[in-house]
Amino acid sequence: MDDSLTPPDGWAWAKTSAGAIDALCFGMVQRLSLDYDLGDGDTTCSVIRWMRENGMWPQEIRIHCTNPVSVDWLTGLIDRCHK
Repeated sequence: MDDSLTPPDGWAWAKTSAGAIDALCFGMVQRLSLDYDLGDGDTTCSVIRWMRENGMWPQEIRIHCTNPVSVDWLTGLIDRCHK
């Protein structure tokens, strides 16, 4: 998930939280790489909360955000939600 960085080969690109949730709903996500800020007030936090509420977690979650505060915040949220 990132609003601006093109994903590596073999990865699908979700630019919004709604796009990522759609992909998760269809069971198409095995690995998820997160940026925090997706623009226009959209963040990956809603995706993490959706995964918690629906019990749908990919096998691997990465964080590629360049802001260390956002990395810590996302890591903490994932740790709290995915027990």
